[in-house]
Amino acid sequence: MTAGIDTPDRRGRTGLDRQGRDLTGNPRVRIRDVEVLSCDWYVLRRTTFDFRHSDGHWSREQRETYDRGDGATILLYDSDRGTVLLTRQFRLPAYVNGHPDGLLLEAAAGLLDGDTPEDAIRREAEEETGQVVGAPEHVFDVYMSPGSVTERLHFFAAPYRPSRSAATQRGVAAEGEDITVVELPFPEALALIRSGGIADAKTIMLLQWAALDGPFGPDRRPLGNAPCSR
Repeated sequence: MTAGIDTPDRRGRTGLDRQGRDLTGNPRVRIRDVEVLSCDWYVLRRTTFDFRHSDGHWSREQRETYDRGDGATILLYDSDRGTVLLTRQFRLPAYVNGHPDGLLLEAAAGLLDGDTPEDAIRREAEEETGQVVGAPEHVFDVYMSPGSVTERLHFFAAPYRPSRSAATQRGVAAEGEDITVVELPFPEALALIRSGGIADAKTIMLLQWAALDGPFGPDRRPLGNAPCSR
């Protein structure tokens, strides 16, 4: 008996080896086998499939996919003051792969955990920044690392209200989160992309959207010059 397949794993899941076996949307792909390599908190699978190439020949392929569930992220902005609200937290994968201290500046984000994208991002925005979001604007949906990770990330944006009493340290302690809330003038946030101070993909995408088509786009009012609080 194998946890996650025949018996529940630590998250109560079974049948994890059936994911993807019944896919029929692409006639050039025939799924042959799905193996679960790991099912601790997330799931690592190895899928064997036949693939028909453009010249007509078939080949047997294997790929590993990492399934951590889908997520959502949000850019909180104040267009009147010309600021954005980000977070800073430790990211071990970045730390072990060359980031000097592993502390990344990011837009608030989190996994859906069974919620709709809109409900999930409201929850994450409040947990990570203390901001209560009404109806967030949907921006786009993106596969962040389609070569190996199944996650689809739902992008949102919403205005926020400055609060002098808002805590600068946030996060769910039971989940090991230790998050610092960081308010930045929007031009400074863009400059941090150029300098490497912001190296998180989802955050870069949201800031560039804000500069091109969003609240700080060329057809919007000039940015304010309010000082930031960190």
